[in-house]
Amino acid sequence: MNVLERKGDRIVAIAALALVVYMLTLCLAGQVMSAVQTNRTVSNVGAVKAIGVGVYWDQACTNGVTSINWTMIEPGSNVSKTCYIRNEGNSASTLSLQTSNWNPSEAADYIDLSWDYGGQTINPEEAVRVILTLSVSSSIQDITSFSFDIIISATG
Repeated sequence: MNVLERKGDRIVAIAALALVVYMLTLCLAGQVMSAVQTNRTVSNVGAVKAIGVGVYWDQACTNGVTSINWTMIEPGSNVSKTCYIRNEGNSASTLSLQTSNWNPSEAADYIDLSWDYGGQTINPEEAVRVILTLSVSSSIQDITSFSFDIIISATG
């Protein structure tokens, strides 16, 4: 074997070693990124306050909602819960939804609560089905758990 063949063999061996190191680095980086994404879930249990209405899990309005466990939520995703809201006042009313007492307070910048209630008038003792949706921004950071109060009230 001449000198040029030995140099060529060394170059091939070094290139093969570099390729193996590169592939191992990619595999390790993929596992680390996967672990980071898996560990970025956030959890919550939200207290429900009702003013002039009853909030229930069932259509018969027998199983009251006092808190909602949103379970673990991945950043960039949402979770929906169905409940029934009954007008327990003496006059037709419309509903409003608010949140308060966010802990930590910066969670409100990354987490949103919405519903599909259309603003229709609800008569006394009438119940409407409502889907509450909690959405978590994909840019949320450093928040692994949070809490807040959900306030559903009737006016009219």
